[in-house]
Amino acid sequence: MKQVMGTAKKKKHDLERIAVLRLELDYELAVLYEAMQENNEAIKTKSKMRLEKIRDELLKMKAI
Repeated sequence: MKQVMGTAKKKKHDLERIAVLRLELDYELAVLYEAMQENNEAIKTKSKMRLEKIRDELLKMKAI
């Protein structure tokens, strides 16, 4: 019974984390778009790195 409860809590936590990551992904894409419009290479590079980290985490959670 404890395993079932632990699994349910983990699944809920994972779903919440995936939702947060998707929001972060949307935000970072907006930042990247703005940096592209302004032709700001520093912000573009930083944003791309953040997007890669978000993507990696989503892949680890098998949410993509």
